[in-house]
Amino acid sequence: MKLLFDFFPVLLFFLVYKFYGSIPPEVIHAINPLLPLTLTPGDHADAIFMATAVAIIASFLQVGLYWLRHRRFETMHLVSLALITVFGGATLAFHDPLFIKWKPTILNWLFAAAFLVSHLIGRRTLVERMMSHAVTVPGEIWRRLNMGWIVFFIISGALNIWVAYRFSQETWVDFKMFGMLGLSVLFIIAQAFYLARFMQDTQADEEV
Repeated sequence: MKLLFDFFPVLLFFLVYKFYGSIPPEVIHAINPLLPLTLTPGDHADAIFMATAVAIIASFLQVGLYWLRHRRFETMHLVSLALITVFGGATLAFHDPLFIKWKPTILNWLFAAAFLVSHLIGRRTLVERMMSHAVTVPGEIWRRLNMGWIVFFIISGALNIWVAYRFSQETWVDFKMFGMLGLSVLFIIAQAFYLARFMQDTQADEEV
């Protein structure tokens, strides 16, 4: 459920992009004065701009709803909101989709940098800080897992921009929705299996 909530703006971006042609013209004409948009109903070239505007709004809602429920902000949501506001805003202001295409790459590389800094500085890595309350494994395992996340974020960012430049916009939107989400799910599953092996070893040592 949390994964779905985290991908909420991405999901809305995808749906608006795919079904832009089905949006009634009167809705488009009503939206144009409210946002810095000059959308043409039924023109698929404008789908990316409508989707970007919706994703920005969805990100603000995501942060607001999370605060209302937990009375705190989540760093990932705030960083994503800042980036989509800047890069999405630039896409709308300059009418250039390239800005929004760079947003996932910058986000992934920022996370890679944060995990790398925690790997080099401080007693505990970011992975250990986030998960040690629920999982107990040796410190060296946390460091390996932290390095795995660094590599994952670097590769994800590189893949996103490679797809953005080498393939059509339609393909990039599909990759942003299914490719990046699928990679994240697969990596999390692999992480769970990796941790489970060492959790069993730790529990066996404690019983002895």
